Formats: sequence, structure tokens, C-alpha cells
Amino acid sequence: MPNRLASATSPYLLQHADNPVDWWEWGDDAFAAARERRVPVLLSVGYAACHWCHVMAHESFEDEATAAYLNDHFVSVKVDREERPDVDAIYMQATTAMTGHGGWPMTVVLDHEGGPFFAGTYFPDVARGGMPSFRQVLEAITQAWTDRPDDVRRVAGDLTAHLQRTVAGVPAPIDAAVLDAAVTRLGTDFDREHAGFGGAPKFPPSMVLEQLLRHAWRTGSEPARAMVDATCEAMARGGMYDQLGGGFARYSVDRAWVVPHFEKMLYDNALLLGVYAHWGTALGDRVAAETADFMVRELGTAEGGFAAALDADSEGEEGRFYVWTPAQLVEVLGEEDGGWAASALSVTEAGTFEHGSSTLRLLHDPDDEDRLADVRRRLLAARDLRVRPARDDKVVAAWNGLAVVALVDAGRLLGREDLVGAATRAGTLLADLHLREDGSLLRVSRDGVAGRHRGVLEDHGCVAHGFLALAGATGDGRWLERARAVLDHALDRFRAEDGGFHDTASDAEALVARPRDPTDNASPSGLSAMVHALLAAAALTGEGRYEQAAEEALGTVAVLAVQAPRFTGWSLAAAEALAAGPLEVAVVGPPGEARDDLERAARRAPGVTVVVAAEGDDAIPLLTSRGPVGGEPAAYVCRRMVCDRPVTTVTDLELLLSASRAG
Repeated sequence: MPNRLASATSPYLLQHADNPVDWWEWGDDAFAAARERRVPVLLSVGYAACHWCHVMAHESFEDEATAAYLNDHFVSVKVDREERPDVDAIYMQATTAMTGHGGWPMTVVLDHEGGPFFAGTYFPDVARGGMPSFRQVLEAITQAWTDRPDDVRRVAGDLTAHLQRTVAGVPAPIDAAVLDAAVTRLGTDFDREHAGFGGAPKFPPSMVLEQLLRHAWRTGSEPARAMVDATCEAMARGGMYDQLGGGFARYSVDRAWVVPHFEKMLYDNALLLGVYAHWGTALGDRVAAETADFMVRELGTAEGGFAAALDADSEGEEGRFYVWTPAQLVEVLGEEDGGWAASALSVTEAGTFEHGSSTLRLLHDPDDEDRLADVRRRLLAARDLRVRPARDDKVVAAWNGLAVVALVDAGRLLGREDLVGAATRAGTLLADLHLREDGSLLRVSRDGVAGRHRGVLEDHGCVAHGFLALAGATGDGRWLERARAVLDHALDRFRAEDGGFHDTASDAEALVARPRDPTDNASPSGLSAMVHALLAAAALTGEGRYEQAAEEALGTVAVLAVQAPRFTGWSLAAAEALAAGPLEVAVVGPPGEARDDLERAARRAPGVTVVVAAEGDDAIPLLTSRGPVGGEPAAYVCRRMVCDRPVTTVTDLELLLSASRAG
């Protein structure tokens, strides 16, 4: 019989709707039930594409005996971290404080006020590898709750106080010296053998790469550009990139980008699409085009948005959909082409993955590009007949905002108006379904129905940035009007006294602490997302209050940016744009090849805000009194609404941009 989760909108929660566990969704009702029964709350947090979440669900939550124990001794609450990032952030901080590490599935036990007194991640069904079984953990917690209530209260009180403690830094500007120091620090963390940063597992450093691209463009730094070149090439040729269907997996389990964790997330692919589109190489353009096509083809929803993720598993095994053996290649391609493909795509008899299978890697460009294209097409067609990984089809506002920005840039840089169309459809869905009259946002929707959870800071920053990208691409002032409504709401409800931002609104549901984390994780922090949007709004409107708010917010992370630039890459990327001007380019004139060439040249300069239109329009102040020159499309290069003479050739535009960034 289905439990309470049967009425949830989250695909992750729905995966647990048939568990024998008597699950509750997060909310006051669950805590009221725990108080009435005098039992603790067991909070389980995960997400639909999480492999070990599936394992723990199968081992423990589907087990009748374990479920019966949970139902007798706990009120069990299931949370989708992607739907409630605020709840996840608070209790992940507690988990890290208690255990020294975090991750999903996350298991936290709470008192009746939401105070945590026990935390961990995955627990097996039987004790192994030095880990106790989940049942052993539950029995120990029950004993502590019953026999040592004073200890429970003390631990919960201490942890709650820790979560509520705000570490205030001294605001300081992120100036050229800070940006140079951040790049130097990144150089010390760079893996000179395999590229990327740090060891295994190795995550795609998308936000840091965007920062380094902007730094290299602004300063001419060869070390910054070299780190970008090496990392972009290594990721694009390795097993983390889908050599057949395009798109990137979540991360590499090894240093050398050979074997990925196979789930595919929208935010990773949106951020990496932007990086590869800006990289400016033939390989970058190919990967950008393939990644954009993957997003539209496999993550696009019927309503025009983009689904959150594809699962890592199919047929009960991680990666089964994506890997190949030499025999499988021969079966699809024949003896000759199969052997050639095995060599070209690094498939060996020994294998690089489980059961003698290999991930596909294109370590070198083959001599015959046409043959490679034919092989890839045939293998993709054969792979499409396999059992596909499940899709988490909820639409997350923030991640769709990231996708809109990336698709606009990629579409215009690659001459793919279909991608701009996909961005426009996603933006329209966000405006129609997620945006409320007061400028606030709803976090998720599914099947064209908005969820009940309010958006957090990252939603407001990313969606506003997406609306501004569409304003720039279309010259339509309605997108700017929507963006301003979102930003003004965020400035009113999320801003902190020191100029930074809280991650939840001042009138949001009160949790045990109000989350505030300026560091980038898998996706941009709410603060860094807001700064990007604020700078774009300042460029299009000329309103200094937006730029001032961006500068003040950046000032709150200046010290962190020098100490840990790998975790502040998106803030540093915004600071690079600020240090370069910020630069704004209005391209005005009749549609056609000449205007497209000017727009493309402007967008090749990373971090520059671009708006294009047929004629001047007061609805977007950057377009006011702008027009063609001698009937030809013209580009106006501006800094804070002060513009150079208009130019009509790509050469003159590139010279102006070069001179402006140096100035």
C-alpha cells in the first residue's frame, strides 16, 4: 500500500512511495507527530539520480523488518535535496561537523525542535567495511533517546548553536591583486599530469574554468589559459564526456578522467556548455554543440523546460547503458569497423570498468573523421535500444536559469538559432509557472504544475540572469522587466546587513538556522548567482544600485576567494567581469550576417554583456538612442553607460574591446 509520499511531486520522493516505511514529507505535521509519540525524527535526504541512495533504499527502506523498526521508533521524513536545498544545507553542515565529511544519502536524527544529535551518510544493511549496519545504528539511537535524554539534549543544543553561529568576515574589495592571487593559488592546486584540480574523485571545475577564461582574456595570462586548455581537452576526450550522445557525467572517480560517476545533471551540462562555447577552439565548438543537443534531446520537457537529471543506473547497474566491450563493438559495427572503433575509442579486452567493459575515450583525433562520425552514429543507434537510465523530470528553477544563459550564448556563438529558441521556451516556462506577482519564485515544477516550495537565493539569481540573457538576445524589454522584479524581490528579502546574502528569504519557513553559504559547490552559490545577475542588470539598465549591490556582495567573500578560489570560482568570474569594465556591447541594425558577425565577436569576449536589436528601444536603456550607422549594423562598446564611437566591422569591434579591457 503506498505511503504518504504517493502524493508528492518530487520524482525522488515518489521512488519511495511504495516503501513499507511510513514516510512523511518535511513539515510541521511530521514534528507534531514525533512530539505526540515522543520519538525522534529520522531525516533521510537524497536525490533521484543518486546511486547509493538507490542502494540504501533497496537494502533498508524496502526491507519489511527494518521498516517496521523505523515505524515503531521514529517519525521518518524523506527530503529531496534538489527540492529543499535549504533543509539539505543546514543538515549537511551538521553532518560534516559531526563526521568530517558529507554526501548522499544523508541520514540525520533530530529532536522535536529540529536540533540534530546524530548524523551520517550511507549505512549498509549488514555490518561491513568497518561500518555498522543501519539496524545497529537505529537501535543505538533508540537506546540513547530512551536512556540518555540529557546527552541527546546537550548534543542537539551544541550542534544547533554551531549551526546558528555566523562567522562574519571583514568586507574587502576583490581587486586586481586578489584576482591575480586567486589564479596563482589555483596554479598550485592544478594537476599538471591529468589537468583539473585535486585528486580523485575529480569534479568538472566549470565555474573556475569560466573565471580563468575571463582572467586570461582580461590580462593575457598564459598560465590561466593553459589551465583552461588542458582541462577542457582532458574532460572532452575522457570517459566523463559521452563520446556518442554528448553531455557530461557528474564527475570522474579517478584522477585521469577515465571512469565517471555516470549520472548526468542539468547544472553541470549548462555550466560546461557555457565554458566550451567560450573556449573558442574547434574541439570546444563541437563539444558545445553536442552538449546543447544532448540537453535539448534528453533533458527537454514537453512544457519547454529542462529536467533535473538522468540516473547513473539502468538494469540495476551503474553505467551499464554507457560502456562497451570489444565484442559488443564488433557485434554492432562488424569485424573491421569494430576493431577500428575499439582503437579509436580506447576499448580494450581488459576494460576500464566493470565486467571487462570500457568507457569510451577519444584520446586522439583519428585520421578519418568521416569514419568516426559514422561509427558514432551507428553505436548511438544501437545504444538507444538498451534500457535507458531513469530521468528525474522535475524542473528546477535555478538550473533552468543556468541552461537559458548557456543556450543563448552557445546558440549565438555557434550560429544555432534553434538553441536560442530552446532557451526562450525555457524562459517562458519560468515566467509563466515559477514567477509570482511579487517577483518571488517557486523552486520546482513537474508536468506543467508548480510545486509548493518557495525558491531560494540561487533560484532568484540564476533565473534573473536567464531573463537578462533573453533580453540581450531578443531586445525584448519584457524580459528585463521580469528580471528586475526578481532582483528587487531578492534585494528586499535575502540581503544581509553586511551586503552579502542569506540563502532563504526573511519570511521563509524558519529552520533551526538560516542558511548562508557563499561557497560554490556543484552549482553556483546563491550569492555568486546573484552577483552575475546584478552586474548584467546594471549593464542593461544603467542603474548603479545593482552594481553597488554586486560589489558589496563580492566584498563579503574577498578573503575566502584568496584562501579557497576553487570554491569561489563563480564569484571570481563575476569579479573578473567587473575588473574588465564591466563591458557592455549594444549591437543594433537589421538582422543578417553582418549583425550576426558583430554579435558573435562581442560574445567571444567572456563576461561581456551583449544586447542586440533591430533598432534603439527605451525599454532597455542600453539600447536608448542607438541605431545603425549608414544603414549598416553597428556595435556600441560601453562602460557603465559611457560608450565609444559606434563601429561597423568586426576588426574595429575587437580593437575597441581589447583597448577597453586594458583600460
